[in-house]
Amino acid sequence: MKVLIVINVDWFFLSHRLPIAIEAQKRGYDVTIVCADTGRFEEIKAHGLKVIDAPFSRSGTSIKNELSTFKFIYKLFKREKPDLVHLVTIKPNIYGSLAASFFPKIKVINAISGMGYNFSEARKGFVQRAIGLLMQVGYKRKQVHFIFQNSTDFEDFVNMGLVTPDRAILIKGSGVDLQEFDFKLAKDTDDEGLIRFILPARMLYDKGVLVFVEAARLVKDNLFGKAKFILAGSVDLENKTGVPEAELLGMQILGYIEWIGFQKNMLQVLTDSQVVVLPSYYREGVPKALIEACAIGRPIITTSMPGCKECVIDTVNGYIVAPKSIEQLAEKFNEIASDATLRIKMGASSRKIAEKEFSITHVIDETLKLYSKILAQ
Repeated sequence: MKVLIVINVDWFFLSHRLPIAIEAQKRGYDVTIVCADTGRFEEIKAHGLKVIDAPFSRSGTSIKNELSTFKFIYKLFKREKPDLVHLVTIKPNIYGSLAASFFPKIKVINAISGMGYNFSEARKGFVQRAIGLLMQVGYKRKQVHFIFQNSTDFEDFVNMGLVTPDRAILIKGSGVDLQEFDFKLAKDTDDEGLIRFILPARMLYDKGVLVFVEAARLVKDNLFGKAKFILAGSVDLENKTGVPEAELLGMQILGYIEWIGFQKNMLQVLTDSQVVVLPSYYREGVPKALIEACAIGRPIITTSMPGCKECVIDTVNGYIVAPKSIEQLAEKFNEIASDATLRIKMGASSRKIAEKEFSITHVIDETLKLYSKILAQ
């Protein structure tokens, strides 16, 4: 059976869907990855996977360019004749579903990895209405199935009439290798005697970068010399909410707030931390960084946004605060910094949640069960 995994960009495939593709290939599927090339195609090919460059722009809204993208996907399906297309991220979801409607034999899985910027409070205009209309057209066919990462998105799609429950399953997140990301007892402090609060994410306003920094500034009188607040992630100016490098550099306070940029070895970054923070006000799927933080056993402070709240039981393995609440976040910074025993206890609870909810083995098995089920129909 021929499977195309269509996803916006190569680095997102490598970080979020590579294990599924490898296991599908091991089980006999003919797997090809379709994504935009940012220079990491050789990493994909090194796993024995075929790859096709796709003209995806993650943030563009030019009608001409979007029609060109749809035309590319249509021609791709016509040429490759896949049995199944596994579509990840919003543009592949929508354009792939629409293109597949011209080929009744193609089965479709849409992986809904969060509603993202296009469904944030900032987008209440024409673009959002147009996206909703395209969803109505592309998603209703019986051949189109869904994997949701959180129950809120699942319920929203059902309530909007975009999907019926019999065509959808819930798999929390993209999974984590529990052996690679094994439990690592956190030290009370780092080698400098500081409690390290880490925000591991792309540097987007919607990820709560400014909220994190302002909350750290609010507790500076209490925590300077006791804690360090670290932003670990790349600049992403292709995203409309990307924080410019100059602004990130200007946020820094020597010895207290630091931006360390993209880190290839996020396992080490998380291991070196005492607390992981994601004050996102963005419609996440389930953030990979929070799943990984759970796996290695770190307390988490995050928001009540869909996706984020799936990783935390409030006061058990961390805290849930209101989106954009600098004051609530600052309060939790002070609270968790003052109690090393609490941090260890919460970290142990995080690991238990990861073992129950986020194993990559579970994610792969459930995904490939869905492959088999819909291909047999």
